[in-house]
Amino acid sequence: MRRLATATFICATAIATCSAAQAQTAPAPSAQGQLPGVKPKPVATQAVRPGVQAPADTANAMGQAERLALQSDLAWVGQYNGAITGDVSERMVNAIKEYQKLKGGKPTGVLNPQERAVLADTARRKQEGVGWKLVTEPTSGARLGIPTKLVPQQASDGNGSKWTSPTGTVQVVLSRRKEANPTTAALADREKKEPGRTVDYSVVKPDFFVLSGLQNLKKFYIRGTFRGDEVRILTILYDQATENTVEPVVIAMSSAFTAFPATLAAQPAPRRKVDYGTGLVASQDGAIIADREVTDGCVAITIPGFGHAERVAEDKERGLALLHIYGARGLKPLMLSGGNAKSTLDIVGIADPQSQGGGAGISNVKAQLTGNGSGDTSLAPAPSLGFSGAAALDGDGKFAGVVLLKPAMVAGAAAVPAAQAALVSVEATRAFLASHGVKPDGSSLDAKAATVRVICVRK
Repeated sequence: MRRLATATFICATAIATCSAAQAQTAPAPSAQGQLPGVKPKPVATQAVRPGVQAPADTANAMGQAERLALQSDLAWVGQYNGAITGDVSERMVNAIKEYQKLKGGKPTGVLNPQERAVLADTARRKQEGVGWKLVTEPTSGARLGIPTKLVPQQASDGNGSKWTSPTGTVQVVLSRRKEANPTTAALADREKKEPGRTVDYSVVKPDFFVLSGLQNLKKFYIRGTFRGDEVRILTILYDQATENTVEPVVIAMSSAFTAFPATLAAQPAPRRKVDYGTGLVASQDGAIIADREVTDGCVAITIPGFGHAERVAEDKERGLALLHIYGARGLKPLMLSGGNAKSTLDIVGIADPQSQGGGAGISNVKAQLTGNGSGDTSLAPAPSLGFSGAAALDGDGKFAGVVLLKPAMVAGAAAVPAAQAALVSVEATRAFLASHGVKPDGSSLDAKAATVRVICVRK
């Protein structure tokens, strides 16, 4: 009796598939297990193909982080315009197919390792091209993705922050305000009615809303939300001529926007690798008053125009630091006496370079006294980053104290408070200098001449 050749099967789905296929290849048995007197004929066999896996199945098999990265990269190359959530959708699969066709490949909806590597590299280069950076907005603690090369100029106040291009063709605004009993529907309706605004896309969910369209001659994109009575809205405006460059970035900014970041416990905002503050010249031999926090943990402290500075003392209670520059000439210390802190003060300092297009100009801002806390007087609105360590002048132009910015604290489910400013009094400032053997010898009321920029570089 001829033996039936063994059939080979490929089973990719379930054991039941293999069992069914094998059953088709066996001869029909008699009661004794064979057909008497009859030679069995070979039964034609057919290889069982593995179950075809749909592109969505392949995507679902990925980890959440991998899907998020894939969606983000597709958005950066201009193929995906949905929310970057890590959820698998027909839009995501179609975006993969379009990318494959763009690259001359077969539109399978599943990227092979080579295609995925090329996509990731292309997205990375596009991010680098616009200076993509995740930042913490200083007045609210909100997290944003900012294309720093497109919008290098930043200005902040108690109502939020604004990033702009040098010519104003691209603008990114994070605004914050208090509003009684807000709803996303009411907030969206209010934004739709802004003068000159035509909405062509609108999504309103219980926890956020999105609008886009034209505002006068610019395109706009808005994403807003609230927590309690705190409303936070991200608005992106850009000229239509910049659409090809900006639109992929808009999607990334929308997905990166975390209006109310949550942490397990209150903690200070992370320190920057390069920090900028203001210093005040206290004596002709190189004593500089600065902010303790700005100059803490530095591997190098520089005073532009004068060189390296050494931090020689600190006052943890008041938040002051004493720097010293050696061999400097032409220093013009401010007269540190006679001021009277009244309701309105002039603050003379140097804003962070991002707030002035990379510049280092000395400027004046006004602030109001708002009360006392921890022995020092609070000020509002708080000046922008870079002003910490600046001199405050009274109505007669006399020194009234040193302004320090208090780092914002981020806490669990609570709204993040705005950055605060405090005024260290004339008496406390002079006492700090005296305790470290510094005798102020300034006789000038020219605060700008006594103001220097302080740059701290950390590891």
